[in-house]
Amino acid sequence: MAARVDHPATVRVYDIVEDAGDPWIVMEALPGRTLEEILHNEGPLPVDLVTSLGLRLLDALQATHRAGLVHCDVKPGNVQLCDGGRVVLTDFGIASTVGNGSSTPPQWIAGSPPYMSPERVHGGEFGPASDLFSLGATLYAAVEGRSPFGKESPVATVTAVISDPPAPLLRAGPLRPVIEGLLAKDPGQRLGPDQARTALRTIQGDAVYREPSSFEPLVIGGLGRLSVAR
Repeated sequence: MAARVDHPATVRVYDIVEDAGDPWIVMEALPGRTLEEILHNEGPLPVDLVTSLGLRLLDALQATHRAGLVHCDVKPGNVQLCDGGRVVLTDFGIASTVGNGSSTPPQWIAGSPPYMSPERVHGGEFGPASDLFSLGATLYAAVEGRSPFGKESPVATVTAVISDPPAPLLRAGPLRPVIEGLLAKDPGQRLGPDQARTALRTIQGDAVYREPSSFEPLVIGGLGRLSVAR
């Protein structure tokens, strides 16, 4: 199923092989760094770059959903910023099929709790909207430099995902309503892909917002000269 996803913003899956009884996914090699690595080393990214990342990841998710899959593990560690400027959603290792009433008993849930949707944490039915919640959490981390629900322990993090609002947005500027809309607890109230795309394109065309002046230029991969917090 993952090999059927054909889009420049998703990693190419070539094969599945077994070694000593364990399955391995054979994927294309991608030069560059993950979003997680960049955030760890350089700090949060400016609004204009996060807006562009959001649009490219929306493309990746829509291609994934059209192929009949829910990615289930959208997070900064699975977003590759390639040296040539390509942004790629990677790791379909725990992807699930769409439209089959997907649900998982809580004790079997795989993924990263700070970026999982409430419905997946509950072990209930989930669909493409679950990936959009994870996208919102990823964009939050990109612009704020931290997870919206990260706590001192996994149990506290899971509780926050289910019950708490995200930590206050301090740097998001015009991205705030988009991120908050994607992080709605109820999937029926969550921003859909078309709504999110329209909002992000509006931000991209807004010449009023400016980054704070206390930033210095830094080259990240092939995405151009950016202003990143120090």
